[in-house]
Amino acid sequence: MKKIITVFLLCVSLFPAQKLFAQENNKDTTTQKKDSINQKNDSLNSAILENYNKKVSAMEQFRIADSINRANLEKEISSLKSEDSEKKNELQQQVNELRNQEAVRLAEKRKQVDSLRLTAKAYPVFGFFNDTLFYVYNRSGSFSAEERAAAISERITRIGRKPHFSADSIKIVRSASYTDIVFKDNILISISDNDAIWYGTTRDSLAKNSQQIIADEVLKYQSATSFKTLVKDIGLALLVIIILYFVIKYINKLYGWARGQVWKQKDKKLKGIKIKNYTLFDSGTEVTLLVNINGILRWVFIGLAIYVSLPILFGIFPWTAGFAGTLFGYILNPLKRIALAFWNYLPNLFTIIVIVFIFRYIFKWLRFLKNEIRDGQLKIPGFFPDWANPTFQIVRVLISAFMLVVIFPYLPGSNSPVFQGVSVFLGFLFTFGSAGSLSNIISGLLLTYMRLFKIGDRVKIQDLTGDVVERSLLVTRIRTIKNEIISIPNSTVMSSHTVNYSSDAPGLGLIINTTVTIGYDTAWKDMHQALIDAALKTEYIMPEPTPFVLQTGLEDFYVSYQINAYTREANKQASIYSELHQNIQDVCNERGIEIMSPHYRASRDGNETTIPSKYRSEDYKAPGFNINIDKSDHSTSEK
Repeated sequence: MKKIITVFLLCVSLFPAQKLFAQENNKDTTTQKKDSINQKNDSLNSAILENYNKKVSAMEQFRIADSINRANLEKEISSLKSEDSEKKNELQQQVNELRNQEAVRLAEKRKQVDSLRLTAKAYPVFGFFNDTLFYVYNRSGSFSAEERAAAISERITRIGRKPHFSADSIKIVRSASYTDIVFKDNILISISDNDAIWYGTTRDSLAKNSQQIIADEVLKYQSATSFKTLVKDIGLALLVIIILYFVIKYINKLYGWARGQVWKQKDKKLKGIKIKNYTLFDSGTEVTLLVNINGILRWVFIGLAIYVSLPILFGIFPWTAGFAGTLFGYILNPLKRIALAFWNYLPNLFTIIVIVFIFRYIFKWLRFLKNEIRDGQLKIPGFFPDWANPTFQIVRVLISAFMLVVIFPYLPGSNSPVFQGVSVFLGFLFTFGSAGSLSNIISGLLLTYMRLFKIGDRVKIQDLTGDVVERSLLVTRIRTIKNEIISIPNSTVMSSHTVNYSSDAPGLGLIINTTVTIGYDTAWKDMHQALIDAALKTEYIMPEPTPFVLQTGLEDFYVSYQINAYTREANKQASIYSELHQNIQDVCNERGIEIMSPHYRASRDGNETTIPSKYRSEDYKAPGFNINIDKSDHSTSEK
């Protein structure tokens, strides 16, 4: 791997300069000359420039005609004798008018050029190393601005190949309409008044500046391509390669040393990672992870070293200097854009911070108000304390939504069509994907303000009975007497009837009731008292109000007695009912009341009573059978 990298870099650095230059001329010159630095070349601007060129052509025709007329007038003035002063004054006045017209035309061109300079498309003239020397804005004769720029670049390139070049060999030749920059017998550039107007200067100043730029570029090229310079550049390239070789070598050594140190610490400092009782990594996994990270860092640093060395290596040679800027630009340009974007975003960021700061204290004030209402410190007529928390949650959501609406314009990319499209898509998913959830949420809010039940209440929803253990926006969870947790959607709760056993139990008391059927042979007053006494013996039954009995039916074989008693322990109904039934059995047995119905059959002649033996008297004996004999028909009957 090291040898491959070294050979590659050596080949790049020693690549013949002439081939590189030829490659640039053959492949890149044509396309790069056609690139415009100013990218604001729309159809409207092209039309404006075309219109401007037509106006310039018309002005140029007038200027030429005026120049001829002026020259004729000046010749005629010089031929007049001194005594023809009146004729001279008249002719001189015409010459001055022609000069004023020329000044007006020149001012008009300057005004139009000033309005077009920022938007017009300029064509660059390239030097030997693809750097831009200057720009060409307007056409000249049949040559467009693009063709002029390409031709000037080609002429400058040919000068660079001439041996023994001297800056003094580039001359400036002036004429009535143009100022030419000449090398020996070849015209490099013909500068017109229009060119000077585009640069906001005179023809002579523009010619001198262009002459100096061309001479410096040619001298720079010949200096960079001299044998002495090439030898020095190759030496510097070799030095960079040698340094890169040793950097990679020591990175590999450092990697090996770090890898050995990690393995040495296995089961010593590296004992694994535990989170409470859970082992996230054992020692072996931790060592392997660190070794892999070390390997990744090794290649990252090697790649970084090569990436940094390549621009330095390319920057040594003038033909590849542009590659250096390009490679560094891959990293520096994104960093610059990020830094610049962050700097430009700072005002919006401060605005968002201020908005969040204000809303944060609004939320604090609302939370304080909620706690005061919930704890009963602040009482609002018609507003119950258990409404405080859900109302706070609703208000917080609404204020948060309002805060997001206020902040949204200050978010980066908020005006981007992609950002807006994603927002619409998420809203679409939320709307159509959560229809059932929204129904449950709305039902949960209604249940809160309807105050059907609260946490801990014993309720019956449809055919499910249990204690409410959780009430959220989506579901209500109850625990049955068998410790079963049942989740009921809030929409189901809203669409069915709900029985709350606990709502009035602490104050008025909950009436529990059970029905006993007793035969007609037992006096109803005795049965009433027996049931009341059984209820008073039951734990959690309130003595006041006093239990009472209702006779709910006179059936064919028995009377239905319903005992009603008050209790404040609605959540203990199962144990209360069980104990009440036990006490009813005991009291009835103690008082000789047999519970024979609804489906108990017995023949009372000769049968033992159904009362348990411990409740019977000591001299109790089962009755015998009574038999009556009818002597008249010799038949027997059982009573």
